[in-house]
Amino acid sequence: METVEIDIRGQLCPATLLVALKEINARASLLRRGAVKLCFLIDNRDATGTIPESASNMGYAVNVAKQQEGWYRIEVAARL
Repeated sequence: METVEIDIRGQLCPATLLVALKEINARASLLRRGAVKLCFLIDNRDATGTIPESASNMGYAVNVAKQQEGWYRIEVAARL
């Protein structure tokens, strides 16, 4: 499985959500087949709610992890 990192640190909602949705939709077929996993790097706390909720509603598995440096890593992948 390929991992694609998208660094959107420094952006605020709704820009973070719009970028995430664009990337998810652009790779939807690869995500659903389990060929790719998207990792969004963010530092906007609001996005830790909006991105996971939207991706989950679209049928994807989502994991949010706070990093020691104070930013977050949101992983979006196919549901198993």
